[in-house]
Amino acid sequence: MSKHLSLLIERCPALESLLPDIQKAFEMIAQTYEKQGSLYLCGNGGSAADCEHWSGELLKGFYHKRPLSPEDRSKFSPELASKLQGSLPAIPLTGFPGLSTAFANDVDPQVTYAQLLWGLGRANDTLIALSTSGNALNVRHALEVARVKGIKTIGFTGKSGGAIKPLCDLCLCVPETETYRIQEYHLPIYHCLCLMLEDQFFPQA
Repeated sequence: MSKHLSLLIERCPALESLLPDIQKAFEMIAQTYEKQGSLYLCGNGGSAADCEHWSGELLKGFYHKRPLSPEDRSKFSPELASKLQGSLPAIPLTGFPGLSTAFANDVDPQVTYAQLLWGLGRANDTLIALSTSGNALNVRHALEVARVKGIKTIGFTGKSGGAIKPLCDLCLCVPETETYRIQEYHLPIYHCLCLMLEDQFFPQA
């Protein structure tokens, strides 16, 4: 077992039953990056904030620094090369205010995530769908697009899994029913995944 998984369960023993699924989520995301794919994330409210948070942890150094390889460093000025960091593509669909506001006004706000994924997503990508209830309609529409495009899907929900559970290739249903408690479990899980991915793609000498 990964040391990061062991520490997660030590800190959050209620998540022990999810260990196999967390490991599987890591493997799915790692495979996406090995195939030069991207990670897309969507959610609402606190879950939207989690999308932004998680993306930020992947796009730069998280626990360790991620210096560029000597080959990449040689392509830049010394000053820039010393500051750029290794990155894993993670795109929160919560952004894109121009498209989001136009589509919400002109078409349907519940379909904005679906439209973005339709335009950006590719077959080697993975969609992370966060919904504490598991019933968010805009997240469900995005999952439908992912299925059509052959994009892998991982859900983060509460205990029941809600309506998105059957739409996901993998769904992490944390053992809580209150929104804030569900979110309190989502964060340590995705931090654990960040640590595992960083070890995989940016190993320390």
